[in-house]
Amino acid sequence: MRSAWKSLGAALAVVAVTAVVDATQQQAGTRREPQFENSEVRVWKSIIMPNQPLALHRHDHGRTIVALKGGTLDVVDSKGTTQQKMTWETGKAYWLDADAPGTQHGDLNKTGEPIEVIVVELKNDVRK
Repeated sequence: MRSAWKSLGAALAVVAVTAVVDATQQQAGTRREPQFENSEVRVWKSIIMPNQPLALHRHDHGRTIVALKGGTLDVVDSKGTTQQKMTWETGKAYWLDADAPGTQHGDLNKTGEPIEVIVVELKNDVRK
């Protein structure tokens, strides 16, 4: 019987720790986490929480997106108007060209789950 109570106690502890970790991650919010950089590439992890957009930004270089946790992302302009919807499947990779000159966009996750991607941005892809 003691073994059963110990097992139950351990299981409850795991559930409690998982809940704390999940709550901490939810509080951390939408963000970019640098992963690696050298003279050729810049790599970061983007975590886009539901209804917490990435601030307006632009990409001067082409990049590959690897979806760790996929979903549908709205690409919005400075007024918040959706310009494009991108659907990324978990485990798949996608290519995105550099943004048009003079443009900026925000990324908005309107789903109920976080979207997580690794971005590998080229630094030397601009033709001279």
